[in-house]
Amino acid sequence: MSKGKLPLNDLAGGAGRMDVLIRAVMSALLTSHGLRPDVEVILHLQGGPGPHRRLKFVGSELRGFHAEERSVAGLIAKAIQQPMPAIGQWTERTPGLYDGGGKLSQTLKEWSDSVVVRLDADAERLWREGGSIPISSKPNHPSVAFLLSDDQPLETNEGTARSLGSTWLQGHHAIAICHFLLDEGVELNL
Repeated sequence: MSKGKLPLNDLAGGAGRMDVLIRAVMSALLTSHGLRPDVEVILHLQGGPGPHRRLKFVGSELRGFHAEERSVAGLIAKAIQQPMPAIGQWTERTPGLYDGGGKLSQTLKEWSDSVVVRLDADAERLWREGGSIPISSKPNHPSVAFLLSDDQPLETNEGTARSLGSTWLQGHHAIAICHFLLDEGVELNL
C-alpha cells in the first residue's frame, strides 16, 4: 500500500500484509532496551494505488518509535497520507522517518558505497565455511546492505546472493540472524 488510509485494524489483510513489513522494521531496529543507531531500513511500498514509494527509518534519528506493531503502523500511515516526494528526494515526515519516491534501482544507487547482499535460500551461505561463533562478541560492522523480499522473488540480480540456510525464512527472522552474525563478529562470505 503506497498511499491512502492504512487500515490499522487489518494490517494483515486490508493493508496488503503491512504486518510483515512492520515486523521486519521492528526486527531491524529494536534491541531489548532501545534502537540500533547504526541501522537504516528502507521499505519499498509497491501495492495499491499510486507509484512506488519508499520509507526510510534511520535508527540514530528515530523518535516516538515503540515496540508495538500498531504504533509503527501509525507512523507509516501518517507518512503515506502525504503527497509523495519526487524520485531521489527524501522528505522527513517524523524524526528519523523519511518518505521518497523510487524503485529498488534508486535504492541500489544510494547504496553504492555498501556491499549489497541479496538473501536467497538457494545461494551459498552468508558465513565463511569453517567459520565459528567467537567465544566473546566481536562486533563486525562493515557497510553491508541486505536485500530481502516478501513472498515475491526480487526482480533483480543486483548484489551478492547469500543464504541463511536452505529453508525460506520470514523476513524478520532473517534480519535477526543477520544481526546476530554481525554482532558476534562471525566471518562473512562476501
